[in-house]
Amino acid sequence: MIRKLLLASVIAILLAFGVLWWLTIPEIVVAASLPPHKPDLSNGHEMFLAGGCSSCHATPNQNDHNKLGGGMALKTPFGTFYPPNISSDAHDGIGGWTEAQFITAMTEGTSPSGEPLYPAFPYTSYQHMTAGDLRDLFAYLKTLPAVQGRVRDHDLRFPFNVRRGVGVWKLLFLDGAPFKPDSTKSAQWNRGAYLVNGPGHCAECHSPRNAFGAIIESERFSGGPSPDGHGGIPNITQFKLKDWSEADFVEVLTTGHMPDFDRVSGPMREVVQNTSQLTKEDRMAMAVYLKSLPPIEGSPPPKKK
Repeated sequence: MIRKLLLASVIAILLAFGVLWWLTIPEIVVAASLPPHKPDLSNGHEMFLAGGCSSCHATPNQNDHNKLGGGMALKTPFGTFYPPNISSDAHDGIGGWTEAQFITAMTEGTSPSGEPLYPAFPYTSYQHMTAGDLRDLFAYLKTLPAVQGRVRDHDLRFPFNVRRGVGVWKLLFLDGAPFKPDSTKSAQWNRGAYLVNGPGHCAECHSPRNAFGAIIESERFSGGPSPDGHGGIPNITQFKLKDWSEADFVEVLTTGHMPDFDRVSGPMREVVQNTSQLTKEDRMAMAVYLKSLPPIEGSPPPKKK
């Protein structure tokens, strides 16, 4: 009897692992699913700026933000991530990728080799981008300089260094939902919502996260601790910024100057370097959307060390 129970337990465990393994098979975008498309490099550049690609992927210790050799250390509670080379180099960068592979990485979090990508790469936001914008971005990236050199592996502790575990994370927190315009809002508001929640991935920094590193949706945009453990990221809902006008938001996105005569600091300075180059229409659209965010108190940010 005991042997039968043990055998049944082993079989049940193996079946459970098998189902979990099947459920976490990395998703891919098939090239045949993509219709004909003529790349718009101007729009690709706009997406590049909105996404702040150079902020994470630029080669450290050089002034040309178009050299996307990667390697910057991003410290988090799970370990240190090193963003990869996304330059046009065919061997070390993404120059040899196909459009489908790029879209797969951006929306499904799967590499061309079939490995799950860690969500430190914010594909939870990029999944909301349209295929056209992603294809334009890919075309634009391929016009930038090729940079040789592979980036070192991430420095993560167990169990976070087991990539297959990311499949479970995606099963729980990657919904695969495209951006859905709100028919009750203006075209300008919807454009701002798309830029902020899609390519801009603003919530990825300005929201608190749960124990698994996923955004707490009920406190979205209410601020949170800095990933490196030093200080916090501010609340940008109307709970904190109710006195800001749409013009104030535009000013911050353009110059970094805030209504209280202070200036943005830290990583936000690089964000402003990018948003300041967006079209004035897109900056205004983002401002309209940000001004509409409902007030959420959230948790108090930690004191700076």
